[in-house]
Amino acid sequence: MNSIPIAVQLYSLRQTFPEMPLKTMKEAKKMGFSGVEFYGNHFKNNFYRALLEETGLVCAGWHTLIDDLEGDKFEATLERNLAVGNKYICVPWFQAPTAAEWKAFADRLNAVAEKLRPYNIRTGFHCHAHEFAPVEGQLPWTIVAENTTSDVVLQLDTGNALSGGADIMATLKAFPGRNQSIHWKPYSKSEGFGVPVGSDDQDWKALLEWSAAEGCTEWIVIEYEKEDALSALQRSMDYIKNM
Repeated sequence: MNSIPIAVQLYSLRQTFPEMPLKTMKEAKKMGFSGVEFYGNHFKNNFYRALLEETGLVCAGWHTLIDDLEGDKFEATLERNLAVGNKYICVPWFQAPTAAEWKAFADRLNAVAEKLRPYNIRTGFHCHAHEFAPVEGQLPWTIVAENTTSDVVLQLDTGNALSGGADIMATLKAFPGRNQSIHWKPYSKSEGFGVPVGSDDQDWKALLEWSAAEGCTEWIVIEYEKEDALSALQRSMDYIKNM
């Protein structure tokens, strides 16, 4: 089985990253991560690039609101991602009360994907629990998946999806080949999000095997919800390496 590189979503380290970005990313490198997924726009473009060069980490993605990928904001977002060599710009949040609005959101993702294609960058959508609660009889995650082209990455967040009642493997298998980036977020039905990978209710072995074979997964991104995440991230990495 091919090895899939592992990144950390820097939101996991939000207590230190905005104030101590270099130290935070060095800690991520020391824990064994190969890349980072950025969030927000804390610094200037050349500083992000310098952080990656100094630490030897790769930009595995960037969580970016849909509004920053449209209209007058598109060019600045594009320049920021080109500066760090990013291939995946995933929209981290959307919510709407009707199926029609979710369909309209899917259309917006398609339009963004079309604009990004010449730059070899893909957009995607990252889920939360509410995408697995029916809206007018339909799951928002399914609406987005069925109404977007294969250029749009379906970045399943395992913890968010499981907390929303989703069957993780069934959800992935419904849309194979569209999971170039997957968030491995631990979740325990009894303890919630406060556990590391390997101490929760996910079948990580099945997920890893499927990702390598059918998911076309290029990045595993570890995200941890709770504050003071360093210990949990290290335990998660140790578990994955042993697996």
